[in-house]
Amino acid sequence: MAEVIKSGDLSLLSGKVAVLGFGSQGHAHALNLADSGVKVEVGLRPDSTSRAAAEEAGLTVKTVAEAVKGAQLVVFLVPDGSQAELFKNEVEPNLEPGAALVFAHGFAIHFGLITPPAGHDVFMVAPKGPGHVVRRFFEEGYGTPALIAVAQDASGKARDYALGYAVGIGSGRAGIIETTFKEETESDLFGEQAVLCGGVTQLIRFGFDTLVEAGYQPEIAYYECLHELKLIVDLIFEGGLERMHYSISDTAEFGSHRVGPRVVDQHVKDNMKKVLTDIQDGSFAREWIAEMERGRPSLVEYRNVLSETTIEKVGKRLRALGEREVTGAHGVS
Repeated sequence: MAEVIKSGDLSLLSGKVAVLGFGSQGHAHALNLADSGVKVEVGLRPDSTSRAAAEEAGLTVKTVAEAVKGAQLVVFLVPDGSQAELFKNEVEPNLEPGAALVFAHGFAIHFGLITPPAGHDVFMVAPKGPGHVVRRFFEEGYGTPALIAVAQDASGKARDYALGYAVGIGSGRAGIIETTFKEETESDLFGEQAVLCGGVTQLIRFGFDTLVEAGYQPEIAYYECLHELKLIVDLIFEGGLERMHYSISDTAEFGSHRVGPRVVDQHVKDNMKKVLTDIQDGSFAREWIAEMERGRPSLVEYRNVLSETTIEKVGKRLRALGEREVTGAHGVS
């Protein structure tokens, strides 16, 4: 079992922290660190649409090059596809001797998109939640659990810096677990693809289509296969699978145990193993890097196709009714 750590020396972050990016994770890290007393500068491109939001939040905003100059820590919180070019053109030429490079996901380092120069700590602090949750929990006095990992320990204190940074964004309140760049990257990609994003959305779409093709109203299918999912996920989040089963009806619980394995059976697990192999051997990374280099045409097409599906069109109409009406419509209060 992994050790859960709940402490770190925030005072080690005594210099400037350059947070590159002000999106989901960027805004949360920057604001949480600033509220923890750390000197933060946000590095953005001159034409960034996030500039106004960062300035309105009371943060100092500079160009990427300006933010990197003089920084003790340089934090990459821009999309994976942007990191290599940003590092080559804006970060590396302005990097202070001994400055640490910090990541919230290991993709660019693990798959070699960035090769850090010697003499610099390279570590990761990866909160296990989207940025708006990281920020909201911090403001409420709680924290989001985080993973830390060290890829390069030039100073001999990279782990200590990672723990201090994790405490600065509030993760010490919830728990910090040590991992490696390899483990975080591969497990994160697998979870996204096979379960959390790809697996769940495909299961929802198949369930919706099955009901509609059998003659049930699309609105009923939407409520049963998509809308109520949040209620179930919240129960699982609060107390695990057992808590969810305890909270639902005996009929639903029996069906879960008896029928669930018929739908998601051994061949699904076999496919998951193949997905994991593609991640481990770099096949997925090579495919995604090539897609990014082409300008993401396949991703754009996936988005366009999804937007035209019946489930999305029905969902937009039902969500427009307002939360009270939607909740009342399927009998959950």
